[in-house]
Amino acid sequence: MKKTAFFAFRGQEMCFVHVLLNALDLHEKGEEAKIIFEGEAVKLPKALEENKNNLYLKAKEIGLIDSICKACSAKMGVLEFNESLGIPMGEDLKGHPSMYRYMKEGYEIIVM
Repeated sequence: MKKTAFFAFRGQEMCFVHVLLNALDLHEKGEEAKIIFEGEAVKLPKALEENKNNLYLKAKEIGLIDSICKACSAKMGVLEFNESLGIPMGEDLKGHPSMYRYMKEGYEIIVM
């Protein structure tokens, strides 16, 4: 089974939709996919929750959203909101989610 970790850095919803589409597609084909919010993308969960984005809600429901960067959430002023979502806060690399951890677990890293 192939394992892919999508690190989303860009804060544009339209760009992030492609992360969702690809992660959901891999999952539906029996592959393992994880989505990690980093950089400006940490602001997206609030917009996606408010807009009730179906792709995001489906990915969240089936557990594809693996973590949200704690340090970037704090810097971008969305830490409290992101913590309220019940999604783990990635902080094992000086407050950020570590790519090494995913690589060590056999994930291919894709940055978008």
